[in-house]
Amino acid sequence: MSEIPVIDLSAALGGSPAERLRVGREMDRTCREIGFFTVTGHGVSATAMDNLRGLANTFFALPLDEKQRALHPVKGTPRGYIALGVEALASGNAVATPPDLKEYYHFGRETWPEEAYYTSPEGQRYFRPNLWPERPAGFAAAAAAYYAAMETLTVEMMRLASLGLGIPEHFFDDKIDRHITAMRLNHYPAQVAPPAPGQLRAGAHTDYGLLTILNGENVPGGLQAQMRDGRWLDVETDPRTFVVNIGDLLMRWTNDRWMSNVHRVVNPPDSAAARSSRLSIAFFHHPNYDARIECIASPPELGSESGSELGSAKYPPVLSGAYRDEKYRQTRVAAA
Repeated sequence: MSEIPVIDLSAALGGSPAERLRVGREMDRTCREIGFFTVTGHGVSATAMDNLRGLANTFFALPLDEKQRALHPVKGTPRGYIALGVEALASGNAVATPPDLKEYYHFGRETWPEEAYYTSPEGQRYFRPNLWPERPAGFAAAAAAYYAAMETLTVEMMRLASLGLGIPEHFFDDKIDRHITAMRLNHYPAQVAPPAPGQLRAGAHTDYGLLTILNGENVPGGLQAQMRDGRWLDVETDPRTFVVNIGDLLMRWTNDRWMSNVHRVVNPPDSAAARSSRLSIAFFHHPNYDARIECIASPPELGSESGSELGSAKYPPVLSGAYRDEKYRQTRVAAA
């Protein structure tokens, strides 16, 4: 494989059962070989994408002291502005590196029902009020609109994933209907000083949840995914498409049938470093915090056309929320 596969979703979204099955099987073939693919025909409006990208770039261009007014008052809370030097993603995969060369804005859903799942002490660990800056105007509304569009897309993609895996199409529905998805607006500033040895814009890591849906920019210093043979493959991130990668929990759920790839964001070449900033918008789709992730290992759950049995479980069960909490702890403590 020399480039990331492209999957066109247009025929499957609202399409016939046959078209949905075809696209699901295409996802299965792709994710068994490499857990990265680009999606076109996704149905998300260009307006939603452009609005959030433009306002995010405006925010990150503000003076540092103004951005720091959006720091959460409780240190370590995954909301609001996170400055350079706070996170080392490679630590989540037990690799020690200097802090990543990025700043980011972290947020979740804007509203939720007044129900115990959301408002209980456990629920409040995941459903926290967002923190928004005074400028730019419209930032919160643009983020909420984009988040809602991603929620719609991920429901469809998880149903297609089920078809590809040979399990009931709605298998994941009640495991993602109260999801704890976080979003990050990642900004990689222009590099006016050389990085430290081993320091990258984002160190080599895997993502934690089900699907990561990324919208990026075509500028120097970008995303790379690691192949099974260890090679690094450049991933094109076009503003009109999404790059999707499989996270750890979906790899566990599929008993390693699908691959959660190690990936990283490399530094721009020296010739472009001082003028090459980069923005990426990442939707880290994560199941309900109480979802029990168990390997899909029972042959009766698999359709006869899936082509394989997932076999005996390779992983013990884990709760979705607890898994994410531990990964957050690993990456933040390492950079503290």
